[in-house]
Amino acid sequence: MDFNVKKLASDAGVFFTRAVQYTEEKLGQAEKTELDAHLENLIARADCTKNWTDKIFRQTEVLLQPNPSYSSWTSPVINDFDQTGARIEEFFYEKLDRKIPSRITNAELLGQYMQDAAKDFGPGTPYGSTLITVGDYQKRLGGAEREFLQTSAINFLTPLRNFLEGDWKTISKERRLLENRRLDLDVCKARLKKAKLAEAKAAAAPDFQETRPRNYVLSASASALWSEEVDKAEHELRVAQTEFDRQAEVTRLLLEGISSTHVNHLRCLHEFVEAQAAYYTQCHKHMQDLQKELSSANGDTFPNAFAVNASTSGVSTGPSPLSSATLPGASSPSRPPNPSNALEPSTLKIEEVKPPATGTRKAKVLYDYDAADTSELSLLADELITVYTVPGMDPDWLIGERGNQKGKVPVTYLELLS
Repeated sequence: MDFNVKKLASDAGVFFTRAVQYTEEKLGQAEKTELDAHLENLIARADCTKNWTDKIFRQTEVLLQPNPSYSSWTSPVINDFDQTGARIEEFFYEKLDRKIPSRITNAELLGQYMQDAAKDFGPGTPYGSTLITVGDYQKRLGGAEREFLQTSAINFLTPLRNFLEGDWKTISKERRLLENRRLDLDVCKARLKKAKLAEAKAAAAPDFQETRPRNYVLSASASALWSEEVDKAEHELRVAQTEFDRQAEVTRLLLEGISSTHVNHLRCLHEFVEAQAAYYTQCHKHMQDLQKELSSANGDTFPNAFAVNASTSGVSTGPSPLSSATLPGASSPSRPPNPSNALEPSTLKIEEVKPPATGTRKAKVLYDYDAADTSELSLLADELITVYTVPGMDPDWLIGERGNQKGKVPVTYLELLS
């Protein structure tokens, strides 16, 4: 094996002297050259940038990395293991400069399960047809999620990773080199200080036997020897100072580049937010379309007594009982409009309205309601009343009866019971 023994010994000696200097500094037995305030501030800012970038990168990766496609009963430990495996797989694809294969999202898998279940239940049944519809929209949500994940990974995660694995590694390398140059500088300072003290001591009380070997020609004094040692130490100090100053300037330039990194990450952050906004907007639109589709099919799936009555008497039906007013936890709706022609003809009075032979239903009152005039019926939450409609009735209103009391009631305040 071919290697330079002298260089190896020299490197070992340098490492030893640096280790001694570092240990003495920690013990307070040696002086330490302090960096200028501007460089110290740049280093602190760079460390802060690295630490928070690393945290943001890791948490964003957790957010964007979809969980493995397992059922909800799957052990969280298994999920964590497979999620880590998925990231390791992506890491190897990136290192090999290969395209990461597209991975099915949880929403897409759920949609596929729903559609497969519909085939077994029967696509012509109400439940089966609804499963097909919901499953299709789940797949659309999954596709939107995949597009969001890909966009965010390219526009946000990749720049952060490039900083941590590229720029920051270069900065760290130069900072370690700067620390080594500082230790070398302080070693030279300590050596010069010791040489000057020995020179002064030799000048005051020369001792040839202690300062020279036995066969050394006694033609030079100990003071002259130490003077030569001082000159050598001063030369080494000047060289060390030059190398330290040069490395400090290189490190400073790299650290000042952190400002450009902030600008780049700010642009990437805007792109990430835009991708998130587009993703959630798309999801909201899909869910609205799904709600409309289910609402339009609701009459066929759950026919009510009013629809049956309308088919024979020509009475218009009110809003579907599956309206927002029937949702648990929903807030009290605003008062519906009460046009003067809510009942036609206008000469018809509430007390003259008679319930139809068929088509009356029970309804549960969801919210308190105060009648605006004598034609309306005040309501108390959770009470049960009888409701029905009459020809010419506004679809937002029904006729409600409670004992001997009768009046118009808003549909949005009711939950129609089967």
